[in-house]
Amino acid sequence: MRLVSIASGSSGNCIYVGSDNTHILVDAGISNKRIEQGLQEIGLKGSELAGVVITHEHSDHVKGLGVLARKYEIPIYGTQETLEEIAGMKSLGAYSRELLKPICPDVEFAIGDLELQPFSIDHDAANPVAYRVQHEKKSVAVATDMGHYDQYVIDHLQGLNALLLESNHDVNMLETGPYPYYLKRRILGDHGHLSNENAGRLLNCILHDNIKQILLGHLSKENNYEALAYETVKLEIDQGENPYKSSDFSIAVAKRDEMSQIINL
Repeated sequence: MRLVSIASGSSGNCIYVGSDNTHILVDAGISNKRIEQGLQEIGLKGSELAGVVITHEHSDHVKGLGVLARKYEIPIYGTQETLEEIAGMKSLGAYSRELLKPICPDVEFAIGDLELQPFSIDHDAANPVAYRVQHEKKSVAVATDMGHYDQYVIDHLQGLNALLLESNHDVNMLETGPYPYYLKRRILGDHGHLSNENAGRLLNCILHDNIKQILLGHLSKENNYEALAYETVKLEIDQGENPYKSSDFSIAVAKRDEMSQIINL
């Protein structure tokens, strides 16, 4: 099983997850050209994709979806409300609406030999979800665009082998930065984005011996930077009430314009 971030950030998100036989994307929020370049770097073609699972309808998660759908007729999975929003987006152009496959939070479904479990997250979108993906005894998750986390989210992130987790902003940078007040309130609210500190605190709730790889993703271009996210999350782990230290795990930042390391499980 493999997990690779092709792009992750406030300007566009696209994550590859796959087994030897089945290849999917979580979101397609960058150009089709960049998606195909990323796939090529891991030895794949767009035509080999078995599906794209969509977390929510915001443009930084779907902007490349139309070209991908037209070119390869790839099934697109998302909640009914998310798919209705996507179907109404003229910017995505024409493609077969039969490719839109509705799924429900907390109802598992399969794409090839991958088992997927979508679970609800709180974000200002129609009916957003994060995804847990399992192949045989290995499991990964992609969890971004969460205004906050609770026991429900914690429960769905237990027992993972690898995780891409949102570490969107530094609270001080956001509060003192140039964003208008309403946008600051949105990002800091329960339906906004997860801060560096909260990403670290969430990790403290799910760390275990077999989680070896952690990618911090969806960093804000204006309100965060890689070293700050990395150090803040590490500090939260080191100061947390758990038996682990940040050095026990491989922690890296998923970049906006570059591929992440290939996580092989």
